[in-house]
Amino acid sequence: MRYKLKTSLRAWWMCLLLMFTSGVSAQEGGLSDYPLGSGDLLSIKVFGEEDLSLEVRLSDAGTISYPFLGELRVTGLSTGQLSLLIRDQLADGYLVRPNVNVTVLEYRQFFINGEVEKPGGYPFQPGLSLQKAVALAGGFTERASKSKVYVIHDGDEGRPPLRLRLTDSIRPGDIITIEESFF
Repeated sequence: MRYKLKTSLRAWWMCLLLMFTSGVSAQEGGLSDYPLGSGDLLSIKVFGEEDLSLEVRLSDAGTISYPFLGELRVTGLSTGQLSLLIRDQLADGYLVRPNVNVTVLEYRQFFINGEVEKPGGYPFQPGLSLQKAVALAGGFTERASKSKVYVIHDGDEGRPPLRLRLTDSIRPGDIITIEESFF
């Protein structure tokens, strides 16, 4: 009985160790589905390989340049998917079982224009609502319509703007327009 318990504990510890060293990040488990886009600043860390660990900003084409692998198109991938992509390509002839972690250091900006005190681009923050975005832009002007607020999501430039409520979420790259009230 003691032998079985010892073997079971050893197997459990080995599974735990493999889970943490396999390069599989928490994002793959569904924790992050944030799609990467132009302007995002990433931290890519390869455990034990300082030369392969770097900070990089996605280009306007949605690509990054990575040592040994060249230019990678990463627009639309999550951080977990990018971790897997780099891990798999490094494992294909460069490293044995690389452990890769990708995190977003700085999200791309969202833009707010129209009837706010300080229109312009602002850094996105996770959990950002329209009400918080307006606060970042100095608040509504006296003439602002709180019901005529529209957004064009990043990547949806050809579609008509969507109407927003103050509690709706804002995404990185969004273009928000606050219209004027006539009453």
